[in-house]
Amino acid sequence: MFFWFIGTAIVAVGFVFRDPRFDYRLLVAGSVLPLLDGVYGGSRVLHSVTVSVALMAVLMIATAGRKPIRKLLLGLPIGMFLHLVFDGAWNNTDVFWWPFTGWTFGDEPFPVVDRGVVSIVLEAVGAGLCVWLWRANDLGNSGRRRQFLVDGRLAAVADRAR
Repeated sequence: MFFWFIGTAIVAVGFVFRDPRFDYRLLVAGSVLPLLDGVYGGSRVLHSVTVSVALMAVLMIATAGRKPIRKLLLGLPIGMFLHLVFDGAWNNTDVFWWPFTGWTFGDEPFPVVDRGVVSIVLEAVGAGLCVWLWRANDLGNSGRRRQFLVDGRLAAVADRAR
């Protein structure tokens, strides 16, 4: 699963923040970052809320003083939090609350694989959301696509959320 996390994260942030200047690039990166746990064969550190909270805390402390960089960097932990929500990571208490429930992970299943056919349905929904986002933001236009890579803005998301 890949598109499920990207599509749901962008739509959720668009409806919550309604900010046409929000930079979605790091949000997208954060929403798929926990998939790296799959390299280790199951849910691990990146599926723990502790890591997302720690990243958010470090970011807030490091960017104190309303620096413009804060707004850009906030997308990463927000994306990671949304991954946990849309992955149902809280269903695995030992991983979600790591290290408070112990330091080892054992054979914790990877939620993306553990759901079976449901993951295929969710990925199809996510792909549909991504197609809608692509069209609504005219990313088929190479100039608009280049502009997104520069500023990360998807104004159509915030416009439709109003």
